[in-house]
Order: sequence, then structure tokens, then C-alpha cells
Amino acid sequence: MRKNLFSGLQPTPTEHFRMFFYAAVLSLFHHVTQIAGSNEAAFEQFPFLVGYNNELAEGGLAGVNPIEALDWWLDSLQSWEEKANQHLPLRAVREAAGLDHSTMTLLVGVGLIEEDRRFGLVFESLQDLPGQHRPTSSLLNGWWQENGGLDPRAAVGRLRELGLLRVVNPDAPRLDWAFEVPSALWDALRGEEHESPAPWLRYRSLAQLPLLDELILPSALHAQVRLLPELLASGKVEALIVHGARRNGRRTLLRAIARALGHGSLEITGLTKVDDERWHLIGPLATALNALPVAVFDLALEEAVELPRLTAYNGASGIVLSKQGGVSGAGLDRALTVNLEMPDAKLRRRHWQRVCGEDSLSELDRISERFRLTGGNISRAAGLAQSYAALRGRAGITLIDAQQATRALNRQILDTLAVRLQSLGDWNQLAVGDQTRQELQALESRCRYREQLCDVAGTQLNPGVRALFSGPSGTGKTLAARLLASVLQMDLYRLDLSAVVNKYIGETEKNLNQVFSRAEELDVILLLDEGDALLTQRTGVQSSNDRYANLETNYLLQRVESFEGILIVTTNAGDRIDTAFQRRMDVVISFPSPDALGRWAIWQLHLPLDHAVDPLFLEEVAGRCTLNGGQIRNAALQASLLALDDGGIVTSAQLETSIQREYRKVGAVCPLRGI
Repeated sequence: MRKNLFSGLQPTPTEHFRMFFYAAVLSLFHHVTQIAGSNEAAFEQFPFLVGYNNELAEGGLAGVNPIEALDWWLDSLQSWEEKANQHLPLRAVREAAGLDHSTMTLLVGVGLIEEDRRFGLVFESLQDLPGQHRPTSSLLNGWWQENGGLDPRAAVGRLRELGLLRVVNPDAPRLDWAFEVPSALWDALRGEEHESPAPWLRYRSLAQLPLLDELILPSALHAQVRLLPELLASGKVEALIVHGARRNGRRTLLRAIARALGHGSLEITGLTKVDDERWHLIGPLATALNALPVAVFDLALEEAVELPRLTAYNGASGIVLSKQGGVSGAGLDRALTVNLEMPDAKLRRRHWQRVCGEDSLSELDRISERFRLTGGNISRAAGLAQSYAALRGRAGITLIDAQQATRALNRQILDTLAVRLQSLGDWNQLAVGDQTRQELQALESRCRYREQLCDVAGTQLNPGVRALFSGPSGTGKTLAARLLASVLQMDLYRLDLSAVVNKYIGETEKNLNQVFSRAEELDVILLLDEGDALLTQRTGVQSSNDRYANLETNYLLQRVESFEGILIVTTNAGDRIDTAFQRRMDVVISFPSPDALGRWAIWQLHLPLDHAVDPLFLEEVAGRCTLNGGQIRNAALQASLLALDDGGIVTSAQLETSIQREYRKVGAVCPLRGI
């Protein structure tokens, strides 16, 4: 009985790969000598093979018939494998795919050029195809037919089905098809671990993953999560679907699950089509890396993707979804779903503590209550807040530092989708009637205590606040939104319709979902100014344009209802707003055109404190000039500009000139003529 050639080698992925590599070299060397007629002729044509032949001879194969040598080599490899307890990528893939050692040797033979470019010259010569340095179907058929027990055509076809081989020139005749092992898979089979095997892949080893006990979750959910690894390992559950907002711990949860299973994590992004060829790589790569495959999707409401069954992989998988959307496909009939809600104030406190430490947060309770952020955004904001505090020479973080940090996050994520509006001042800067003011103050309370209200009312209440400001142009609707943001100490972002409305079907909904989702995650107030452009009443379907317009409206109806942030919609024409939208609004506030007393108050707000306008004249202006708030503001600014050239004090004459200018702008006659 022959000895085991590898009894003294360490059970590592590198040594295991070298065994298969030299098995492929041994097989190729035999094929080359058969064609050349002798070893000497083969060495003369390809001198570099001498070195490989010497290494094989030193390994115990000197003087052994090449066919017998390959059988001996593979038998020794198999015996060595049986005693190795460590994860070996090639063995893991072979077992998951149900392949034998000869087929795996063929696979490594295809990739010989990846290790030594000189093998490309051998392939080019044997194929008589100038410039083709990868093995073709024709070469593989002739080469491996000499190895008994292996049907090369069937083996290559099976390797292609599993995603282990791919054709680099599919337009060529079948016999001239050239094959390669995907580079990411080749590296993994060699035992290498790269953080980004491909631009759409992210790998983390087991040691880089968090522990289940480190997760910050509600206690009831945490207890359930601890049971998941056992269910996944048993095969009773094939997939775990995690719903939630972005940067809210969805991936972190699955990484902790992967670690509990003894795996790393392989995250996949950008694959939304079931027939995307890149899916073929996922199974073998996850197996080779001993990783849990986690597919990440950012879907809109009612959007769904179909997932294929992974090849050469026999474990569980993870799926990350936003709060909307769904998945279907093979293997998902035994899937569990976990919903990660936005953290409450207590959980947010723990997130801030984890990053900063309780001693460095002088206003920890206020910060935790004030900023309704996802866990991931808290971690990012906390790091930035520490930097802002350090710039001010403080060790501890204050509410101001936290606010500045979250504002920086807002700019990074939202500025391409919406426009941030300055928000300074309080309700004293708004001239509206008593009823409108009371409604605005009630809205402020609803926004300030929205989480506490949910706790009182129960889980059926959405923590979002949706308000409709209705009234003619210039009555203070947008200003009221700015002041609401100011008194709540929140950022205000106006939705840029030109950035989200798209002529292509479905794109508007995706853009809207992105804006709404980011606003929820970052806890900003979203302003849909002149919202009747999107919230118009649905029409009868007379054409395809009507049908798709109604689809957009229906989508927006559902998204507004599920929105968990603060949304303000303004409109100049309330009768044009679909009644279904109005029913979904928590607060509807009317901004009527100001009467004489209201216009007088608006003039007082906008005129400089030291103006010299005759009080009687100002009363006359307020009574006779039915300007709206925006026009009054413009006239006051124009009068101040005129005053700069004449002592800096606004006079009655300058104000009259400015008012007449406002009337000319709209093509109307100024009622002040003749005063």
C-alpha cells in the first residue's frame, strides 16, 4: 500500500489549494507529453515545465507512471482531507456541489493561468488559437478524456451550471468557448479573504462580526433573536428576512446571526433581477468563504424582487429590506421575518452611550428624546458630535453638538433629493388670525409629543404627523413651516419636485420613496410645497398617461399614510387636493387672506423698527391695499432699499412707491392713487 503523499502537511486552505494545483499540473503535463511524444520534447517546447516536474518528483512521484501518479495524488489528497477539521474552501465547495476530486482538479486546471501566466502559452499552443490563453472546450475534452472516470463535457457543463466556470467568449463556436474561474471565487478557493471581492459584494470574517448579546434591541425582540441561529442551523428555517429603515441595524442583526452560526457575512447589493448572471457566483463564493449570504434591497412600496435558489450552497441566507417591498422565490416558503422598528428614547439613549460613554454626555436624556434617529445614524452622529465638542474645547457633548452633527448627516444624505430651508424665529414672527395660531400651536404639541402619544394610544397609532396648510399664495404657509421647524429645533427640507418627478414609469415612485425614507431616518421635517402638483384628484382613465398618473397618486396616498416623520403639505387650491389625501392628514390648517387688521400686523413685522411712516398712512394702506403677506414683505424690503439712498429711514413716500411697484408687477391699479 502506498504511503500518503501529504501526511506531513498542515491542514490549511493554502496547502489544500496547492495539492489541487499540482494535481492539475500533473494532469496537464501528461497531456503535453502525449502530444509532444516524450518528456524531453515537452521540456524543449515548454522549458518552465522542468521546474514543476522536479517538484512533483521531489513530492514522491519520481519514476511513477503519470496516470498512476495522478490517481495516487488524488487518493492521498482525499485521505488528507478526511483528517482535516479546518474549513477548506475547495472541499466545502466540492461537498456542497456534490462533485468529485477529479472534477475539482479540472476546475483548478482551468485556472492554472491565474497562478502562472506561462500556462497560457501551453494552452495557446495546444489549441492552435493564437492569442487564446485560456482553455477551450476542445482542449478540455481532449485533455481530460485521458483521465479515466471523468466525462469532461458533462463536468464542464455541471461546473457552468453551478457558477464555478463561465464562458469568456460566448459568441464563439461552442468548441472554441474559452473558460475562466471568476476571479472572486478563485481567490476564495485559494484561501484569500478580501473585504470587497467585487464592487457589489462586501465580506466580513467571523472575527469582525458583532455578538448577539451586543445588539441594542427591545427586550422581547432580543429574546426571539437569540433563538434564530438554532432554527437556521437546523434547516427548519431557510431564510431570515429583516425589514426596517436604513441604518437601523438590519445588517448588524444578520451579521450577529452569522457569527452565532460560526460564519462570516457576505453582503450582496444591486442584484434585482432573478436572471442576473452574478447570482451564479453567490452560492459558491459564500460556501468558499464560509459566509452567510445576505442580499440587500432598497425597495419602494408594493415593489418586489424574485430570488433564485443559490447553487453550490447548502446553508441559510439573509435578506435585508426596507419597511416596504417584498421578496419571492425558491426557498422562501420557509422564511422568517423580523421587523426592526425605529428605536424609542430608551434604546436611543443606549446607542448614544455606546459611542460616547455616559460621562461625556451632559444632556443625554434631552439628546435621546430630541433626536428620533436610527441606531446607525446615532452612531455616526455621536462620532461627529464628539468632534464638534472637541473643537469647542469640551469633553462632554451638548444638545448643540448633537444638533450640528445630525445636520451634517442630513446634508450628506438629503441634499441631493431635497432643499434645506433656513428656520429661525418663533410664532411671534407670524401674523395670522387667532384660530390659525391656535391650530399651529396645537400642531407643535402634536409633533413634540408624538412618541409619547403613541405610547398612550397603543401600537395602532403611527408616530408620523401629517399636516395640510391650505390658503391663497402669500398667506404665510411656508413661513409657518419654517417657524414650526425652528420652535421644534428640527431641520426643514423642501421636496424638489423637479428632482423626483420622472417621465419614466415607476421612477417617480422610487424617487419619492427615497425622499420619504431618508426623512424618516434622519428625523427632519419634510415640506411638500404647493403639493397640489402631486396630490391632485384622480381622474377617469382615458389614456395610459391617466393610468400611470393615478398609480403615482395611489402610491403617494399609501406612502403618506405610512410615513413616520413630520410632513407638511402646502396648497394654494385646497379644492384640487384629492379628498383621500385630506382624510389622511392629521391636521388641516387654513390660512385665509389677511383682513385689514392682519395686513397691518404683517406691515409691522416687516417694516424696520425705526421707520418714519405716518401711522395714519399705514392704517390707510392696510385698509385699502389688499396685498398678501408675500407682497407686503416685498414692498417693505423695496422701501428699505430706497431708504438706503436717502438717510436709511423708511418714509411714507418710499413705502407708497414700493406699493405701487407691487401692483404694477401683477398688472393691477394701485388704490393709493389720489391719496
